[in-house]
Amino acid sequence: MKQLFSKCIICNLYTLKEKCDKCNMKTHNPHSAKFSPDDKYARYRIEDRYKEEST
Repeated sequence: MKQLFSKCIICNLYTLKEKCDKCNMKTHNPHSAKFSPDDKYARYRIEDRYKEEST
């Protein structure tokens, strides 16, 4: 299923288009990733997050 809303990370404007009307930057999906308690890769994501914060 295709996403409906997109959000510009520069001006925080929501739109249905792939580029922001106000600043002409690419928009991104504003929704978080689906959560699964049986996630096989959660450990690696958490390790990667803490490595980025410490540097």
